[in-house]
Amino acid sequence: MDIEKLLKDLKVLQEGHFLLNSGLHSGYYFEKFRILENPDATSKLCKIVADHFREKRVEWVIGPTTGGIIIAFEVARQLGLHTGFAEERGGKRIVGRGFDIEGKRVLIVDDVTTTGKSLVETFDAVGVKHGEVVGVAVLIDRSVKALPFEHFSVYKKVVENFTPEQCPLCKTGVNLQKLGGA
Repeated sequence: MDIEKLLKDLKVLQEGHFLLNSGLHSGYYFEKFRILENPDATSKLCKIVADHFREKRVEWVIGPTTGGIIIAFEVARQLGLHTGFAEERGGKRIVGRGFDIEGKRVLIVDDVTTTGKSLVETFDAVGVKHGEVVGVAVLIDRSVKALPFEHFSVYKKVVENFTPEQCPLCKTGVNLQKLGGA
């Protein structure tokens, strides 16, 4: 399967000049909800994750809110496992709601990673509940800096972002677009 072609066809991966929520500018934009609204595409991408971890004796799949919940559900469904999520509560991410992961082998999954913040917080939340993280996976890895743990990605594209003052696309007059969240 040509992952990049799939992402472009679904309008997940877009090229241009984009204003990100952080205020930075980028030549690439990933609209993850174009994956999540398409059950067939979500299932195909999650199958790659499930197949990669099938022999790791995973017992639970946990994803951070929001998009990670859908990915966790689908990976767990394909592996025949339990699933849960790590949500933000009181300024920190926790695995709550009675998800019994103590002593269990946990796979952490998410849709897209840029800074890795939600993955790190989920990793820590699983540790607080005494789960054993046996793997971390994302559908799309657009991070520039390495995460503090090894992880698997279905698709990786290093994307450099710029301050408005340093943006080469601004300097050449390419039209700036604001996408997402509308």
